[in-house]
Amino acid sequence: MLFIQLSIGLSYAQQKPQYTQYILNNYIINPAVTGIENYIDIKFTNRKQWIGLKDAPETSYLSIHFPLGKKDERLTPTSFDMTGESFYVYKYQYEYITSAPHHGLGFVAATDKAGALKQSNFNISYAYHLGISAHVNLAVGLSAGVSHSNINFDDLKPGEAADQALSSGQVSRLKPDVNVGVWLYAPTYFAGASIQQVLPQNIVFNDDNTYKEATTVPHYFITAGYKFWFDDNYTLIPSLMLKWIKPLKPTLDYNVKFTFKDKLWLGGSYRENDAFSGMLGFNISSLVHISYAYDITTSPLNAVSKGTQEIMIGLTLNNKYKVLQPIRFW
Repeated sequence: MLFIQLSIGLSYAQQKPQYTQYILNNYIINPAVTGIENYIDIKFTNRKQWIGLKDAPETSYLSIHFPLGKKDERLTPTSFDMTGESFYVYKYQYEYITSAPHHGLGFVAATDKAGALKQSNFNISYAYHLGISAHVNLAVGLSAGVSHSNINFDDLKPGEAADQALSSGQVSRLKPDVNVGVWLYAPTYFAGASIQQVLPQNIVFNDDNTYKEATTVPHYFITAGYKFWFDDNYTLIPSLMLKWIKPLKPTLDYNVKFTFKDKLWLGGSYRENDAFSGMLGFNISSLVHISYAYDITTSPLNAVSKGTQEIMIGLTLNNKYKVLQPIRFW
């Protein structure tokens, strides 16, 4: 029965949307990143997964975050007295000092649709940033909101809609959603850990609440990366992400990004047992940047999938120093 298949999928597969370019916006997986920059960071992403497969997932999100009570000081992690030039010049790593304690506030709205099933999340995030040594910062963050699951049974085939486990029309459920995270960062490295869906919830789509196989499960993430400067023009940033979703085995993402003059960058990633990805981005100005990723599916789905496309558009508002590099480290 299709309903049972949906329930099993919700119980044992990844339930939160998956992104290739999370490395450009770690905020989307870790609320501790909230307010890490000295400007208002806005990102919009659209992801079309497994192109060519009918009713394949399509995901979009809008994220906004910014600092509160942050002093605008030269050489802090989010300020530099260079207007219109490279923010992350080679000497930055030696002159870097931690910033004064400050807060961050943010908002995320995300939708993920696959066939008749649509999930939406709306979260507000908060983080506190603190310098713990001359060059190392620590941030802790929390996001809370609601998760809305909706299934439109009218989109199902007539034979499936006759299943007694299914209702007719649309059935939706609203549940609380909580995420937590920590983020350690310095001029040359970062490391973070986060948990999404901290509060497990039953998701029941039939009106009489008979079927309760579908439950949400926590998603665990550990990320780390290091930045190598070749000179003022070229940098290389390798990074890893360990992801664990019970009861599946932990998986690793391997990422690398090469940047030229903070204007153009190339990247690639490998997601274990899933896909290889290529990424390309341009920092058009101190206000606008755009990036694109294409995934080549390596799982058995490659027999029906033409790959996955993801595009990200970003804005940096109140970018006082008009730096071209719009995201810290990236």
